[in-house]
Amino acid sequence: MRPVTVAITGGIAAGKSEALSAFARHGAATSSSDQIVRDLHEHDDEVRAAIRERWGDDAVGDRERIAEIVFADRSELEWLERLLHPKTRQAMDRWLATVDAPLAAVEIPLLYETGGESRFDAVVVVTAPAATREARRGRFGDREARLIPDEEKMERADFSFVNDGSFEALDAFVASVVENLLSSSAA
Repeated sequence: MRPVTVAITGGIAAGKSEALSAFARHGAATSSSDQIVRDLHEHDDEVRAAIRERWGDDAVGDRERIAEIVFADRSELEWLERLLHPKTRQAMDRWLATVDAPLAAVEIPLLYETGGESRFDAVVVVTAPAATREARRGRFGDREARLIPDEEKMERADFSFVNDGSFEALDAFVASVVENLLSSSAA
């Protein structure tokens, strides 16, 4: 039986990874597109060769060096996304095909930006006030300028949570989402 699929998205340092962990605690199979991308950088020969050809040996496997390049030049970021997004989607689809759980939760920071929301049964947006996110991660520069605003994401989502409180509050929100999704799928 195919699991109910839920995508978790939201702004930088909003708490998406914590939400993903909460889904796991509540019985969901979980995966992170960020982890898939890290794996591609480390293990995918095609990705490594393309990066080597484009930016040189010192960029291969060096996420900090790659970040310096792509966040300084939008065309380089677009090139990298064209390389990684299809491979990330393929890896995610392969993983979903193996899930043997009633619910599968996937963290995808650029879900709406890549048009991926239609691939999931539900979308959860996790957001937090800018000051809270900056305290967690530091300033983001113009990295968020290319993202859909959180307010729009929340309007489009099936579930949304402002993560400005405790881990317990986030966990309770996730528990209610899991209960809602599983009871809806059983109906």
